[in-house]
Amino acid sequence: MLAYQRYDVFTDQPFGGNQLAVFINPGELATETMQAIAREFNLAEITFVTPAEKPENHYRVRIFTPTTEMPTAGHPTIGTAYALLREGLVQPGVVRLEENIGVVPVTISQTGDFTLISMQQVNPTFGAVIEDRAAAAGLLGLTADDLMEDKPVQVVATGVPFLFIPVKTLSAMGRIRVRADRWEDLQAPARRLACSPSRMETELPRSTVHSRMFAPELGIVEDPATGIASGALGSYLVKYGLVTPSNNVASIVSEQGVEMGRPSIIQIRIETAGDQIVDVDVGGTAVYMGSGMLQV
Repeated sequence: MLAYQRYDVFTDQPFGGNQLAVFINPGELATETMQAIAREFNLAEITFVTPAEKPENHYRVRIFTPTTEMPTAGHPTIGTAYALLREGLVQPGVVRLEENIGVVPVTISQTGDFTLISMQQVNPTFGAVIEDRAAAAGLLGLTADDLMEDKPVQVVATGVPFLFIPVKTLSAMGRIRVRADRWEDLQAPARRLACSPSRMETELPRSTVHSRMFAPELGIVEDPATGIASGALGSYLVKYGLVTPSNNVASIVSEQGVEMGRPSIIQIRIETAGDQIVDVDVGGTAVYMGSGMLQV
């Protein structure tokens, strides 16, 4: 029997944010078994937490979607840190988690009953620009006229590559219907889509940007909160002047999951030096939803 816990991540309300199952110290499990468990849960991601391989780190974390193991990911990292804190296995401060991408520093802060957990992501890589904007729009069930004319369709990564498609309006965001059969038409080097309205329209008054993320080939039709895409999103917004840093720091609040009925709030911090991005941090909180046992 394997014990697990369930959390909603990037929300302070039950039934919001992104769902996560966390297995803490599950013992020796084959990779194939972990992948089978991820398929069984059919959540965007689940995590398995084991002792760290190096003494200077706290825990080893492996992250699985229903179809594959991830090098790193945002809401699983944030939610796993929250689970470890709730179990008394880590304390507020900096926690070092070993993930497939390497060591991910996570900072846990507490103010009264509120807990904020932020993860440091690698500095952004700006990759291929997709010139066929009609094909990019068609992948979303939109037309080229629905895209912002002066912003590129581009692959950006802060650990995991995403194809960013700058949608012009909030109403167009609501009309998105991903056409998985159009992938080959696009010839994109990234099979994960992140979208945001370039006019920076939002549903919630305290948000900076409205975003959506789709990764059907990973078994994720749509994701209500995507931390690892959010670092890349913040980097894109800063690079192309959609958000202007103040004293070299841009503080961005991304709302995601609204169309799914699971609103999520993701805090993004981008630090710059001149025209370079030198630090990317993504944070949020989580809600404990329950626990259970899995017969394996």
